[in-house]
Amino acid sequence: MTVKSNFTRDYAVFLEVLLRARKRQRLTQSAVAASLGKPQSFVAKYESGERRLDVVEFCHIAKALRENPVSLLREMGFI
Repeated sequence: MTVKSNFTRDYAVFLEVLLRARKRQRLTQSAVAASLGKPQSFVAKYESGERRLDVVEFCHIAKALRENPVSLLREMGFI
């Protein structure tokens, strides 16, 4: 995965885990976006690193992905 150079390796791991979670749940970007009430481009932009997420957005995304945010953080190796 290519992430913008101003992001750290940790952020690249964060994005990769979110992408894997979406694919694990067999959800499309459009399905996740619809759950969030956002356009598909919102998901595409955060997955590509074009848009950075805050913690509140992360929690909403985890819910849309039907994943526990704490479990995702563990998968990322952050806790």
